[in-house]
Amino acid sequence: MDDWLIDDDRLSIERKSVLPGEGFFHPDSFEREQAEREVATALADRETVVVADPDADGLACTALVRRARDGAALVPAGPHEIQQAIAWTAEYAEPGADVFVCDLCPDSTAEVNGLANLVAHAGAVAWYDHHQWDPDVAEAVRDAGVDLAIGPSEEVCSADVALAELDYEFDDRYADLAAATRDHDLWIREDPRSDDIADYAYWADPEEYVETVLEHGATLPPAVQEFLAERRVEKNALIEKAIERAQLREVGPWTVGVTYGRCSQNEVAEALREQGADASVIVKPAGSASIRGTEAFERCHEVAGQVNGGGHPRAAGCKPDVYDDMLDYAHHWTTHGAVAKRAILDAFLRLADGLEEADGSDRLDEVDGSDEE
Repeated sequence: MDDWLIDDDRLSIERKSVLPGEGFFHPDSFEREQAEREVATALADRETVVVADPDADGLACTALVRRARDGAALVPAGPHEIQQAIAWTAEYAEPGADVFVCDLCPDSTAEVNGLANLVAHAGAVAWYDHHQWDPDVAEAVRDAGVDLAIGPSEEVCSADVALAELDYEFDDRYADLAAATRDHDLWIREDPRSDDIADYAYWADPEEYVETVLEHGATLPPAVQEFLAERRVEKNALIEKAIERAQLREVGPWTVGVTYGRCSQNEVAEALREQGADASVIVKPAGSASIRGTEAFERCHEVAGQVNGGGHPRAAGCKPDVYDDMLDYAHHWTTHGAVAKRAILDAFLRLADGLEEADGSDRLDEVDGSDEE
């Protein structure tokens, strides 16, 4: 395949909104091999390791551990990469190194089967999180010898947990960083800086982000502000595309905003809330989806849990298991996520009606491609 076919720089905003980014078209095996090499290099001769989700919350945790334990190495790991990250850390970390796992919640006990090897290899293993854990998974983690601390999902972010649990006297800058991170992660939206740190964590290299907030806290320096302003021109255009193709659907007692596009989901969800949505579903070109709630709907994690995901009452993510081959993805792009939308709306219906299978197919027929442009 010619490189220019997946070159983001040559795409119009309209096409960029509909298609996934370049990384989607790289084989997972290639990226996995590259990531493993980077982990092996990063962990060499390090006495402290942080395995963390590379979003603003996970990276804030990393910054706090690095302040408390100078020189801590970072192993970035998304929610579906926990088992792999644990195995790599057990293999490549120095014997006796202390390991901190932050802002990650396993979906099942199978994802933490390798913890016993890690605990045997490491000096100590601690896990700081704030998601809603299955009790059996939490018990399995503790039984493996891990010091697990889970904060209340509706009140704190993982950075709050790390701030409280780490044996270190942090100055006010880091408490302020945790508060700004919480404002974004729990969708409170009272601190204008929280959008800045969320965007910067998304666009910057994780190491760059960690070093910046270690020096400046949540108040980012002018150079970073300029960088964000430049990137937000395209970001805002992609947000507008997603808002334009959004629909409001009545699902049980709730009004659900549904849309599709490569975009920043939080701003889109806020726009749909202003239009009357109790909850919002933003389906992405890569196949995943974000679910956002309001005071009128605080069960996002329950919806996501039905479609291969999880999260918090007002903010969750998922990736419906509806993609068997590239033809399914082609259909996904050309119909603006019709099948994924249906799967998630069916989950809302099951939540509303208490049925094993959704009984509202007639109400959902129009979702299939009706917003195609």
